[in-house]
Amino acid sequence: MRFHKYHALGNDYIVLDPRDFPAWSPAPTVEQIRVVCHRNFGVGSDGILWGPLPSQQSEFGLRIFNPDGSEAEKSGNGLRIFSRFLWDQQLVKHPNFSVETPGGHVQVAIKDGGQLLTIAMGSVSFDSTKIPVTGAPREVLNEKITILDREFTYNAATIGNPHCVIPLPEISPELAHKYGPHLETHPNFPRKTNVQFLRVLDRANIQIEIWERGAGYTLASGSSSSASAAVAHRLGLVDRSVTVHMPGGQIGIEIGDNVSISMTGTVNKVAEGTMHPELFAVRV
Repeated sequence: MRFHKYHALGNDYIVLDPRDFPAWSPAPTVEQIRVVCHRNFGVGSDGILWGPLPSQQSEFGLRIFNPDGSEAEKSGNGLRIFSRFLWDQQLVKHPNFSVETPGGHVQVAIKDGGQLLTIAMGSVSFDSTKIPVTGAPREVLNEKITILDREFTYNAATIGNPHCVIPLPEISPELAHKYGPHLETHPNFPRKTNVQFLRVLDRANIQIEIWERGAGYTLASGSSSSASAAVAHRLGLVDRSVTVHMPGGQIGIEIGDNVSISMTGTVNKVAEGTMHPELFAVRV
């Protein structure tokens, strides 16, 4: 049972090609996902990329699973990693192609022999009915939410998956660990949400700390970078070209018309190998 492991700024994923796992069709079970992703009992990762899959509108299809077994609609880092995998396996001959996820279709451009990738992520929406966020239809900007002992001002957005962005003068990993889990599962967000604590550095730079839905504290995230930059721009805090600083590194975001997002970042290959059947003898 072969696996391929990559990381994008410390956000690591395992790519599993369905052709190598005929018995797992049409997808791995929650139990299989949990043990593969487990840092002690499995290979260890922030998620599983299951593909390539058939797609009617794009060259490739992809499903993305979180370590808890839930499915993500879209992942910017996951898309960069999956695209690098396709390039490494020579499943694509041209550096420009498209990938379909449950959160929409994206355009990929591979650069520097796969070391650097640009993804056209689609457009960000602040519409509560699309994200979704409970309550009357509206743009969810500068609203109040109380978590534990603190009231925050938050903004909600979607780029195919839901995000809660909280601008603050100071942010830290401790802040994300304390409040992130409660924001992720807050009743305001019927499908849960990814959480970003945002600090604006200047008109071209922002810093974020991330609590990812279904994965927890994360060193980097492409969709979180996209949503955070879009929110900062919508609030008038940054211009259209933004560098997003995260614990794992930096991602470049370009904001176009209709809040369309182009994301550029690196991918590094970690390992490839074979999972032993004994791995699945343990339930986690």
